[in-house]
Formats: sequence, structure tokens, C-alpha cells
Amino acid sequence: MSVTIVIPRLETERLILREPRLADFEHWAAFFASPRSIHERGMMPRAQAWKVWAGDVALWMLRGYGPFGTEDRATGAYIGEVGIYQPEGYPEAELGWFVVPEAEGFGHAQEAARAVMVWARDRLGLTQLVNYIDPANARSIALGLRLGGVIDPSLTGEDDGDVVIRHDLARVIA
Repeated sequence: MSVTIVIPRLETERLILREPRLADFEHWAAFFASPRSIHERGMMPRAQAWKVWAGDVALWMLRGYGPFGTEDRATGAYIGEVGIYQPEGYPEAELGWFVVPEAEGFGHAQEAARAVMVWARDRLGLTQLVNYIDPANARSIALGLRLGGVIDPSLTGEDDGDVVIRHDLARVIA
């Protein structure tokens, strides 16, 4: 028996959000080998990074959502990853992201995250997503708030002390 998973392709003005590809792992492993990942899932050796990445990619088959590889429409350059994550231990579906260093500061994560939010509402019927953010990750907290989220101390995070930002998807504009 074979299973076919259809991962949608989303396009924005500047970006293509598409299925994860094996080549994406090289960027993912480099990110999580660097100090830039300290406020994300933390630095990890390549073998551990593989297990986490593969688990995230498997979410497409297990939950019907997961990470999108994100690339520049004009150049095809890999920008990073954005998607919906809910591995074991996550209280709710999380909107998450990362961009490679050379793509930071151009609004790519915001553009991609907004496209995922609209897709999650319109195609999956989700009404809410959250961000679980380390309190020291000021840039991600700021992005979550720019996306229209609100900090909700009543929600449980993935880890103790997480800043949890709640996104009401009914308010997201395409």
C-alpha cells in the first residue's frame, strides 16, 4: 500500500512556500548548529537535528500540516522554513518560522507566516494558532505581535516560561 501526501504550494508576492525537500535539511542543520538557534529549539548536533527535522516533516502525513520550505520567487534561493508544528508535547498547533542569515531583515518570515495563517483558516478550518517563544527571543516576539497576535498568559507553552502569543485567524487578512 502506498500513501500519497499532497502538500500545497502557496505563493505570495515574493515567496514560494512548497513541500520540504531533502536539500532543505542542510540549511536547517546549519541553523541549529549555530548560536542563532539558542532561543529556538536550541543548538543540536546534526544527528539530533535530522531526527527533529524528519519528525516535523512527518507532521504532513500525521496531522495534515507541517513545515513549508520557503524560497525567493525571483531567484529560487532558499529563504527558510515556516509552517504549523504540533509534535508530541505541544498543547496547540504552533505557527513557527526561521530564516537563513542572508534573508533576515527583509520581512520574509512575516510574509510567509501570513500566507500560512490564511491557508490554515481557509483550507484547514483552524480558528487559532499560537507561537511558543523563549522570552529572550525579542525578534520573534515582535514578529508574532506584528502578525496581529496577542500575548496570552492564560495559555500553556511548550516549555515553562514561554511567551505564548495567540492568533485569532478570523482577523487575518489575505
